[in-house]
Amino acid sequence: MKVLVGVSGGVDSAVALHLLKSQGHSVIGAMMKIYDGEIKTIANSCYGTDKIKEEKDAIANCEHVGCEFVCVDLAKEFDEIVFSEFKKQYLSGLTPNPCVMCNKLIKFGAFPNAVKKLGINFDKFATGHYARNEFNETSGRWDLKKGINPKKDQTYFLYRLSQTELSNILFPLGAMQKEEVREYALKNKIPVAQKSDSQDFYKGDYSELFDVEVQKGELKDRIGNVLGYHDGIWNYTIGQRKGLKIAYKEPLYVLDIDSSTNSVIVGVKDETFCNGLIAKDVNWVALNNPKEPFEASAKIRSASNPVDVVVYPAFDEIKVEFREKISSIAPSQAVVLYKDDIVLGGATIVSSF
Repeated sequence: MKVLVGVSGGVDSAVALHLLKSQGHSVIGAMMKIYDGEIKTIANSCYGTDKIKEEKDAIANCEHVGCEFVCVDLAKEFDEIVFSEFKKQYLSGLTPNPCVMCNKLIKFGAFPNAVKKLGINFDKFATGHYARNEFNETSGRWDLKKGINPKKDQTYFLYRLSQTELSNILFPLGAMQKEEVREYALKNKIPVAQKSDSQDFYKGDYSELFDVEVQKGELKDRIGNVLGYHDGIWNYTIGQRKGLKIAYKEPLYVLDIDSSTNSVIVGVKDETFCNGLIAKDVNWVALNNPKEPFEASAKIRSASNPVDVVVYPAFDEIKVEFREKISSIAPSQAVVLYKDDIVLGGATIVSSF
């Protein structure tokens, strides 16, 4: 097949490129530029890094396998579609996940489409994500499955992919451990074999990222007692413990963020626990618009362990009840539902109860 491989300059996409070429496919390396400003952050992040160096590394990886390299400028699209919404939500006290938005709308959407507009045709689009996709003969649907290494699994960020998109994607690293990827890169003398991983969307001061002035407000408990002050609600997320700078008899955590009063609500550990959540904008993957309640496991943030839940579908919303109480549920994050290693679907968290 002719495969377009999304390359970033990192080791994962470089190994994906090399693997597909070694399997006999005709490969093209494509990089997307999503940032056109001055460098605002350091290495190991996605947004605002030194993309000139990243592009050089990506070119070197393509030259190593002897394939064509193209770079597509999507900075305008990323800013209008992903970053503007990310900024809007964060400044209103929510905690959106830009990677979920970017994967659906840019990386697996605008990006391959932009390459096609250059007159470059291809049969499949591949990335270095740690995930798997397989066609299920019984359901007649494409299953999105966890990568075999649970610590590197990236399906949480991919749950919004459609059946059409899943049918046209290759995940060459899904059945590999990270250590295997490194060993493969070293064995095959891939230029970035020892390069460190990119992990965060952004490393730095969010006030600088959002280009906003300090907006002082109150840190309060649930009954309204003022315990301290903050410089901007965008510096806080639900469940945060560090950086509150409040002397108190017990450790304090962020319970809620109220943009209407520019306040951050804090409380002790016991106050962070919830029985369930409501989520909207559901995308079903393995399931096809279920109507009846069902049992599943769920992740409420990318780094959390799955927990047992009961799911109650209702139109474009779901109610998710936990078997045991869970702490620190953040509105605008994703809840992703699983059955063993298969992604059933996911949605955007609206509230908890």
